[in-house]
Amino acid sequence: MKKTFLLFIMLFAFYAVKAQNENGTDANPYQKNNEIKLNLISPLLGAVEAGFERHLNKNSSVGISAFIVYDDKKNEDMNYYISPYYRYYFGKKYASGFFVEGFGAFTSIDGKKIYSADRLTFTENKDVYDVALGAGLGWKLVTKKGLVFEANAGYGRLLFNADKTDHDVVAKFGLSIGYRF
Repeated sequence: MKKTFLLFIMLFAFYAVKAQNENGTDANPYQKNNEIKLNLISPLLGAVEAGFERHLNKNSSVGISAFIVYDDKKNEDMNYYISPYYRYYFGKKYASGFFVEGFGAFTSIDGKKIYSADRLTFTENKDVYDVALGAGLGWKLVTKKGLVFEANAGYGRLLFNADKTDHDVVAKFGLSIGYRF
């Protein structure tokens, strides 16, 4: 009987310590693993960009963003891109502060423009689909309530069909707001 009672007390003590670590003051308010973000600059370019990021640990994360053009008059060349990325953070807080990223992008860009002899009119070839690789950097601020503010810039180059379009680069710029959950 004494052994059973002692075993019961020990198990209860371990359970109480574990519960205190999960719900007590040791919990980090910044350590949530998912983020959704919306780029505030993209509507100025006639597009919308949204993203999702998953934190792997304190210093690294993976994510994906999608950029879709809805106004061809403001953004004449890019149609859309879908871009997975990896980020490494140098900040002291969980997945925040200064970061560098490597990204890939599957893109749809307008084809080459062929001008007439008078250079007044042109015809455009069909859309070009390509893959780009690039790098970027940025800064992320996270509040205790989970609001995320981010500024980033990236530059990449098309890999396969750059000769079929007038552009061979993919540029990513963002001032984003989001939520960490």
